[in-house]
Amino acid sequence: MASTAGYIVSTSCKHIIDDQHWLSSAYTQFAVPYFIYDIYAMFLCHWHKHQVKGHGGDDGVARAPGSTWAIARGYLHKEFLMVLHHAAMVLVCFPLSVVWRQGKGDFFLGCMLMAEVSTPFVCLGKILIQYKQQHTLLHKVNGALMLLSFLCCRVLLFPYLYWAYGRHAGLPLLAVPLAIPAHVNLGAALLLAPQLYWFFLICRGACRLFWPRSRPPPACQAQD
Repeated sequence: MASTAGYIVSTSCKHIIDDQHWLSSAYTQFAVPYFIYDIYAMFLCHWHKHQVKGHGGDDGVARAPGSTWAIARGYLHKEFLMVLHHAAMVLVCFPLSVVWRQGKGDFFLGCMLMAEVSTPFVCLGKILIQYKQQHTLLHKVNGALMLLSFLCCRVLLFPYLYWAYGRHAGLPLLAVPLAIPAHVNLGAALLLAPQLYWFFLICRGACRLFWPRSRPPPACQAQD
Protein backbone atom coordinates (compact mmCIF):
# COMPACT_ATOMS: atom_id res chain seq x y z
CA MET A 1 0.00 0.00 0.00
CA ALA A 2 2.77 2.43 0.90
CA SER A 3 4.70 1.72 -2.28
CA THR A 4 1.54 2.16 -4.38
CA ALA A 5 0.82 5.49 -2.73
CA GLY A 6 4.44 6.50 -3.20
CA TYR A 7 4.38 5.59 -6.88
CA ILE A 8 1.21 7.62 -7.45
CA VAL A 9 2.63 10.64 -5.63
CA SER A 10 6.09 10.56 -7.21
CA THR A 11 4.84 10.06 -10.76
CA SER A 12 2.20 12.76 -10.37
CA CYS A 13 4.68 15.44 -9.30
CA LYS A 14 6.33 16.86 -12.39
CA HIS A 15 8.02 19.64 -10.43
CA ILE A 16 9.91 17.82 -7.70
CA ILE A 17 9.80 20.74 -5.26
CA ASP A 18 6.50 22.56 -5.63
CA ASP A 19 4.02 20.01 -6.97
CA GLN A 20 1.64 18.53 -4.40
CA HIS A 21 -0.55 15.44 -4.20
CA TRP A 22 -3.26 14.86 -1.61
CA LEU A 23 -2.03 11.33 -0.90
CA SER A 24 1.24 12.61 0.53
CA SER A 25 -0.43 14.17 3.57
CA ALA A 26 -3.24 11.63 3.83
CA TYR A 27 -0.97 8.61 3.83
CA THR A 28 1.48 10.00 6.38
CA GLN A 29 -1.42 10.45 8.80
CA PHE A 30 -2.51 6.88 8.10
CA ALA A 31 1.02 5.55 8.63
CA VAL A 32 1.39 6.87 12.19
CA PRO A 33 -1.15 4.51 13.81
CA TYR A 34 0.28 1.69 11.70
CA PHE A 35 3.76 2.15 13.15
CA ILE A 36 2.36 2.32 16.68
CA TYR A 37 0.30 -0.82 16.09
CA ASP A 38 3.27 -2.62 14.55
CA ILE A 39 5.37 -2.00 17.66
CA TYR A 40 2.56 -3.43 19.77
CA ALA A 41 2.05 -6.40 17.42
CA MET A 42 5.76 -7.25 17.48
CA PHE A 43 5.68 -7.15 21.27
CA LEU A 44 2.69 -9.51 21.33
CA CYS A 45 4.56 -11.95 19.07
CA HIS A 46 7.57 -11.79 21.36
CA TRP A 47 5.32 -12.27 24.39
CA HIS A 48 3.62 -15.36 22.98
CA LYS A 49 6.94 -16.89 21.92
CA HIS A 50 8.08 -16.37 25.49
CA GLN A 51 4.94 -18.10 26.76
CA VAL A 52 5.39 -21.08 24.44
CA LYS A 53 8.94 -21.58 25.64
CA GLY A 54 7.56 -22.13 29.14
CA HIS A 55 8.66 -18.91 30.77
CA GLY A 56 5.17 -18.06 31.86
CA GLY A 57 1.63 -19.13 31.21
CA ASP A 58 -2.03 -19.02 31.97
CA ASP A 59 -2.01 -22.19 34.09
CA GLY A 60 -2.78 -20.34 37.29
CA VAL A 61 0.81 -20.24 38.47
CA ALA A 62 1.82 -16.75 39.53
CA ARG A 63 4.62 -15.23 37.52
CA ALA A 64 7.73 -14.06 39.23
CA PRO A 65 7.78 -10.34 40.03
CA GLY A 66 9.22 -8.34 37.20
CA SER A 67 8.67 -11.06 34.59
CA THR A 68 6.65 -8.74 32.36
CA TRP A 69 9.40 -6.15 32.52
CA ALA A 70 11.94 -8.85 31.72
CA ILE A 71 9.96 -9.82 28.62
CA ALA A 72 9.73 -6.17 27.58
CA ARG A 73 13.47 -5.74 28.03
CA GLY A 74 14.11 -8.86 25.98
CA TYR A 75 11.82 -7.53 23.27
CA LEU A 76 13.59 -4.17 23.16
CA HIS A 77 16.97 -5.89 23.09
CA LYS A 78 15.97 -8.16 20.21
CA GLU A 79 14.02 -5.62 18.16
CA PHE A 80 15.82 -2.45 19.21
CA LEU A 81 16.65 -1.23 15.72
CA MET A 82 13.13 -1.86 14.41
CA VAL A 83 11.50 -0.19 17.42
CA LEU A 84 13.88 2.75 17.06
CA HIS A 85 13.01 2.99 13.37
CA HIS A 86 9.27 3.00 14.07
CA ALA A 87 9.61 5.50 16.91
CA ALA A 88 11.66 7.81 14.69
CA MET A 89 8.99 7.58 11.98
CA VAL A 90 6.31 8.66 14.45
CA LEU A 91 8.21 11.19 16.57
CA VAL A 92 10.53 12.73 13.97
CA CYS A 93 9.60 11.98 10.37
CA PHE A 94 5.87 12.55 10.76
CA PRO A 95 6.20 16.05 12.28
CA LEU A 96 8.82 16.93 9.68
CA SER A 97 6.69 15.74 6.78
CA VAL A 98 3.56 17.50 8.02
CA VAL A 99 4.92 20.75 9.49
CA TRP A 100 8.48 21.40 8.34
CA ARG A 101 7.96 20.63 4.63
CA GLN A 102 5.14 23.18 4.33
CA GLY A 103 3.66 21.35 1.37
CA LYS A 104 6.88 21.09 -0.61
CA GLY A 105 8.79 18.02 -1.76
CA ASP A 106 5.91 15.60 -2.26
CA PHE A 107 7.99 13.94 -4.98
CA PHE A 108 10.69 13.02 -2.47
CA LEU A 109 8.15 11.79 0.05
CA GLY A 110 6.58 9.60 -2.62
CA CYS A 111 9.96 8.11 -3.47
CA MET A 112 10.60 7.40 0.21
CA LEU A 113 7.29 5.56 0.47
CA MET A 114 8.33 3.34 -2.44
CA ALA A 115 11.04 1.92 -0.19
CA GLU A 116 8.33 -0.42 1.10
CA VAL A 117 8.45 -2.40 -2.16
CA SER A 118 10.84 -4.78 -0.41
CA THR A 119 8.59 -5.38 2.61
CA PRO A 120 6.38 -8.16 1.13
CA PHE A 121 9.47 -10.18 0.24
CA VAL A 122 10.91 -9.71 3.73
CA CYS A 123 7.64 -10.85 5.31
CA LEU A 124 7.28 -13.83 2.98
CA GLY A 125 10.82 -14.90 3.80
CA LYS A 126 10.04 -14.90 7.53
CA ILE A 127 6.84 -16.88 6.92
CA LEU A 128 8.69 -19.51 4.88
CA ILE A 129 11.30 -19.85 7.61
CA GLN A 130 8.61 -20.34 10.25
CA TYR A 131 7.12 -23.14 8.14
CA LYS A 132 10.55 -24.75 7.64
CA GLN A 133 10.62 -24.03 3.91
CA GLN A 134 14.16 -22.65 3.79
CA HIS A 135 15.32 -25.15 1.18
CA THR A 136 12.48 -24.69 -1.31
CA LEU A 137 12.78 -22.98 -4.68
CA LEU A 138 10.18 -20.42 -3.57
CA HIS A 139 12.39 -19.37 -0.67
CA LYS A 140 15.40 -18.93 -2.96
CA VAL A 141 13.44 -16.94 -5.54
CA ASN A 142 11.95 -14.79 -2.81
CA GLY A 143 15.40 -14.25 -1.33
CA ALA A 144 16.75 -13.04 -4.66
CA LEU A 145 13.80 -10.69 -5.14
CA MET A 146 14.18 -9.39 -1.59
CA LEU A 147 17.86 -8.68 -2.15
CA LEU A 148 17.23 -6.90 -5.44
CA SER A 149 14.24 -4.87 -4.24
CA PHE A 150 15.99 -3.85 -1.02
CA LEU A 151 19.06 -2.74 -2.94
CA CYS A 152 17.10 -0.71 -5.48
CA CYS A 153 14.34 0.73 -3.30
CA ARG A 154 16.14 1.31 -0.01
CA VAL A 155 19.88 1.63 -0.64
CA LEU A 156 20.10 3.12 -4.13
CA LEU A 157 17.06 5.26 -3.38
CA PHE A 158 19.20 7.90 -1.68
CA PRO A 159 21.67 8.41 -4.55
CA TYR A 160 18.65 8.60 -6.85
CA LEU A 161 17.06 11.36 -4.76
CA TYR A 162 20.31 13.33 -4.86
CA TRP A 163 20.52 12.79 -8.61
CA ALA A 164 16.90 13.90 -9.10
CA TYR A 165 17.53 17.12 -7.19
CA GLY A 166 20.75 17.68 -9.11
CA ARG A 167 18.93 17.32 -12.41
CA HIS A 168 16.30 19.78 -11.21
CA ALA A 169 18.88 22.31 -10.03
CA GLY A 170 21.30 21.77 -12.90
CA LEU A 171 24.00 20.30 -10.68
CA PRO A 172 26.17 17.21 -11.08
CA LEU A 173 25.47 14.44 -8.59
CA LEU A 174 28.65 14.95 -6.59
CA ALA A 175 27.93 18.66 -6.17
CA VAL A 176 24.47 18.15 -4.66
CA PRO A 177 25.59 17.38 -1.06
CA LEU A 178 27.48 20.68 -0.99
CA ALA A 179 24.56 22.63 -2.41
CA ILE A 180 21.87 21.55 0.06
CA PRO A 181 21.63 22.34 3.80
CA ALA A 182 23.77 20.25 6.12
CA HIS A 183 20.78 19.03 8.13
CA VAL A 184 19.32 17.49 4.97
CA ASN A 185 22.52 15.50 4.44
CA LEU A 186 22.48 14.50 8.10
CA GLY A 187 18.88 13.31 7.88
CA ALA A 188 19.62 11.30 4.75
CA ALA A 189 22.64 9.71 6.41
CA LEU A 190 20.60 8.76 9.49
CA LEU A 191 17.94 7.18 7.30
CA LEU A 192 20.46 5.39 5.11
CA ALA A 193 22.51 3.91 7.97
CA PRO A 194 19.96 1.29 9.12
CA GLN A 195 19.20 0.41 5.50
CA LEU A 196 22.87 -0.41 4.94
CA TYR A 197 22.94 -2.53 8.10
CA TRP A 198 19.82 -4.46 7.09
CA PHE A 199 21.17 -4.88 3.56
CA PHE A 200 24.35 -6.36 5.02
CA LEU A 201 22.23 -8.86 6.98
CA ILE A 202 20.27 -9.72 3.84
CA CYS A 203 23.48 -10.27 1.87
CA ARG A 204 24.85 -12.49 4.62
CA GLY A 205 21.63 -14.49 4.64
CA ALA A 206 21.75 -14.78 0.85
CA CYS A 207 25.27 -16.18 1.03
CA ARG A 208 24.14 -18.81 3.51
CA LEU A 209 21.08 -19.62 1.40
CA PHE A 210 22.73 -19.98 -1.99
CA TRP A 211 26.14 -21.18 -0.82
CA PRO A 212 25.85 -23.40 2.27
CA ARG A 213 28.77 -23.59 4.66
CA SER A 214 29.97 -26.81 3.06
CA ARG A 215 31.12 -24.85 0.00
CA PRO A 216 30.93 -21.09 0.55
CA PRO A 217 32.38 -18.68 -2.01
CA PRO A 218 35.44 -16.63 -1.04
CA ALA A 219 33.37 -13.48 -0.39
CA CYS A 220 31.14 -15.29 2.07
CA GLN A 221 34.12 -16.86 3.79
CA ALA A 222 35.51 -13.39 4.38
CA GLN A 223 32.23 -12.24 5.94
CA ASP A 224 31.93 -15.31 8.16
